[in-house]
Amino acid sequence: MFPVTLNLAGRLAVVVGGGAVGSRKAAAARAAGAAVRIVDPVGAASGTAQLISEPYRPDHLTGAFLVFACATPTVNARVVADAHSRGILVNSASDPSAGDFTLPSVVRSGDLTLAIGTGGAAPSLARRIREKLEGEFDAAFADWLCVLAEVRIVVFAEVPDADRRRELLDAFADWPWLARLRAEGAEAVKAAMLAEVSGGTMP
Repeated sequence: MFPVTLNLAGRLAVVVGGGAVGSRKAAAARAAGAAVRIVDPVGAASGTAQLISEPYRPDHLTGAFLVFACATPTVNARVVADAHSRGILVNSASDPSAGDFTLPSVVRSGDLTLAIGTGGAAPSLARRIREKLEGEFDAAFADWLCVLAEVRIVVFAEVPDADRRRELLDAFADWPWLARLRAEGAEAVKAAMLAEVSGGTMP
């Protein structure tokens, strides 16, 4: 498997099957900014997703960037075949190996994203690893990442030497800064980093 992150903003994700699994896939796609079309003959309205309450047909995939096959194994096999014939990425809930990708279990803290995948072999293990990591990568990581993003802009604007830039950014991404952020807060850490950039004394 080749791990990637996809930009789904404004792109169409089609979910065939509106049950519990399909609803989770639809919610994840919407959270990533995708437009979502759900195809389910007995489905009910689901948030901002477009719902097509009829049996699956190949033309339901028109315009799709990626597809989630979350219906019965028989329908899913048809969805996978149709998606492949159209060159569309597809995920099969009933037969992960038949599709093009699996979905990792994800930990998010601001812009920090950690993905845990088992290649579809053990989703429950991926979930347990996610639960463990959620306790370790808390909101402080999101604050640290925001500070690093802001300071990085200043470093590139004010430090002409490439080696010095690399040295500073590597140092700011080291664990003692996270401990300091937890103790003193994000603004104090940002000020200390900027003092380092300007060659001043750390407060």
